[in-house]
Amino acid sequence: MSGFAPTFAPAKVNLALRVTGRRADGYHLLDSLAVFAGVGDVVSARPAEGLTLSLAGPGAEALRAEPDNLVLRAARALADTAGVPARAAITLEKHLPVASGIGGGSADAAAALRVLDALWGTAIGAEGLRQVAAGLGADVPVCVESRPMRMRGVGEVLDPVPPLPPFGLLLANPRLALATPAVFKARAPGFSPPIAYPEGWRDAAALADWLRPLGNDLEAAAITLCPPIAEVLAAIAATPGCLLARMSGSGATCVGIFATPAAAEAAAAALPASWWRWGGAEAPGDAGLPAAARGPRLP
Repeated sequence: MSGFAPTFAPAKVNLALRVTGRRADGYHLLDSLAVFAGVGDVVSARPAEGLTLSLAGPGAEALRAEPDNLVLRAARALADTAGVPARAAITLEKHLPVASGIGGGSADAAAALRVLDALWGTAIGAEGLRQVAAGLGADVPVCVESRPMRMRGVGEVLDPVPPLPPFGLLLANPRLALATPAVFKARAPGFSPPIAYPEGWRDAAALADWLRPLGNDLEAAAITLCPPIAEVLAAIAATPGCLLARMSGSGATCVGIFATPAAAEAAAAALPASWWRWGGAEAPGDAGLPAAARGPRLP
């Protein structure tokens, strides 16, 4: 049996993020609009006698010290659930910055679930994949979907959202990692109400106007821990055509919304070359998007 085609693991972007409560076990409850960018990592797999993971790509070095990558944990969890041997040679081509608020590790794990589900021919179905994903981390279920979704609970409650208008996305990170638990710990006390959705948005400007007051409840805490985030946000907001600048997830990646993908790409090119940055369009709503369909990437 040959290996399966490389599977795209697109960056997850939180356009709005509210912390709505906290469970008795300490986990925070969220309400977020998540979309996916046309930039990401690539996961592939082929049959093997055991379970291995090879790292490649410009972001590989940042992962080499990890004792147990989330991709391997996803593979073992899928094998346990499906009752099949965990045998595959997995390759992760890493392009997204690590610990950056855009779900890179979760996207990788979700892509691994998809490609291994096909490689091993499991019979657990879509619901089974969702259950495996929910046990791996808050962002993994939505990354399995890889399309615009409303995330609630601790990431396990997913709902469709009204159709989004065409718009451009800009992502920028000062190449600084930021640990999610530290951001939640630094967050000011109190909770926000759930997000109320309209029936739709006529264009990118209307989407940005709706998003503006919703905010990201983790942004202020992230800036206290990583002040360069404020510099990145200011730089994005100052680029021509920017409709909204916001931090994604727990940071440090920031996002800009533009009227068109071309405007976002041009704005990304104008940002400091020392930052990781990308501009383009949303990823198509296809969890199996091949690597060749990725949008343009800046170093």
